[in-house]
Amino acid sequence: MEGLTLTVDDKLRIAQKIDELGVQYIEGGWPGSNPKDGEFFARAPQELRLKHAKLVTFSSTRRAGVTAGKDPNLRITVGAATPVVCIVGKSWDLHVREALRTTLDENLKMVGDTVKYLKRHFDEVFFDAEHFFDGFKNNPAYAMRVLEAAASNGADCIVLCDTNGGCLPNEVASIVTQVSSAMPAAYGIHCHNDTDCAVANSLAAVEAGVVHVQGAMNGYGERCGNANIASIAADLVLKMGREVITPAQVANLAGVAHYVAETCNLTPNPQQPFVGTSAFAHKAGLHASAVARRRDLYEHIDPALVGNVRHLVVSELSGKATITVKARELGVDLSEEKTVGGVIRKVKELEHLGYHFEAADASFELLLRRSSGWEQEFFAIESFRVIVENDANGGVSSEATVKLHAGGRRIISTAEGNGPVNALDAALRKALLDTYPQLAQIKLADYKVRILNENVGTSATTRVLIESSDGEKEWGTIGVSDNIVDASWEALIDGYVYGLLHKTTVEGTGAGQ
Repeated sequence: MEGLTLTVDDKLRIAQKIDELGVQYIEGGWPGSNPKDGEFFARAPQELRLKHAKLVTFSSTRRAGVTAGKDPNLRITVGAATPVVCIVGKSWDLHVREALRTTLDENLKMVGDTVKYLKRHFDEVFFDAEHFFDGFKNNPAYAMRVLEAAASNGADCIVLCDTNGGCLPNEVASIVTQVSSAMPAAYGIHCHNDTDCAVANSLAAVEAGVVHVQGAMNGYGERCGNANIASIAADLVLKMGREVITPAQVANLAGVAHYVAETCNLTPNPQQPFVGTSAFAHKAGLHASAVARRRDLYEHIDPALVGNVRHLVVSELSGKATITVKARELGVDLSEEKTVGGVIRKVKELEHLGYHFEAADASFELLLRRSSGWEQEFFAIESFRVIVENDANGGVSSEATVKLHAGGRRIISTAEGNGPVNALDAALRKALLDTYPQLAQIKLADYKVRILNENVGTSATTRVLIESSDGEKEWGTIGVSDNIVDASWEALIDGYVYGLLHKTTVEGTGAGQ
């Protein structure tokens, strides 16, 4: 998608997170197309712990005039060593002649040879019939011959692709019905969103008999995007009674969707169906007062079913139930009505300033605990200072000094880093390790910065999200300030406090409780 670039670490984290939804397959990329995807498949066996999904390698049919076994692209594909491969091939005669610049017969051989070759190396082979709907409209007989070439050579699923995204649901349903009647097989659907119908087209295909649906989280993809798999999953389970994932996994949709958005460094779409922060927001007085009495008066489902929350804008009831339930889960006493109200007001104030707790679960938990009267006793910060030096040779270095109190001592710690945040992290860790050796297990896994009001230039407000990990779990913290170092420091401190809180709870020291 234009404007979206992922690192290999990003891709690994997203794959691991999407696995929590219970999807059956996760396509990791095309290893022969760029070094990044090659690195992803090299690292995946050691770093991914998929519980539900099979990892899929993407590739294409062999080149014209070359046997499948000697095609260098397919050799690299086989080297990815995943259990499943998905290959794309042309099914529109126009593309065969104009894009591939080969004959229709050679294209059929390319499809058949490739599927047959890959079946010897993979447990499952999916065939994406690119531009199928356009091809079927233009030359149905040839489009069907392409599908037959894949099926007769062992393709486990034939995926019909609306690659240009120009179809409407009635067209998709009609063509899928015609195809499946003419040649029974396991069919899938792959839709783009150029008519804003990708989700509707996918659901229409399911009604017409497909058993496999391809999409992307939040609909990210080429041009106008791909079919949004979050909406498709919710519709299939909650609206169509297709138990493709469990109710508990459906309830994780909002969390995963927002996690993916933040990892992609994109602002989550608040109006996104099911999972957007405004999907169950009620602003009009008539709506808000009615929903406060009975939620289904203006809501098509209970937002909790997809992990979302009802939001009554400009109302003391906004978020009350959610905060109460979350506090109960964490064992935080918010029994007093004024305490719950204070949390709601605090969250509203912070969100107005630019905080976003969907991607900062740890910061939100600490906010709840502090609202109940809890104060962390692990350490007390006295001050910090950062110096950034640019020497005569053009080198840049950072030095941070942190003054704090921990374990009954006043500690002054100085450390260097490749940037101000790295130096602060090193100085803080150095100051605390003797008192809290468990900090050695806590690492910063990710660091993201977003400018919230870029129209004011260098004085803009900055939001920093930090992902920390102890090797077993990850947690997110947030900081917001018009000073990037201050915002980073806030998120950094929350990350350490949360990590120490849960480490000491597990290890039974009771510190900071």
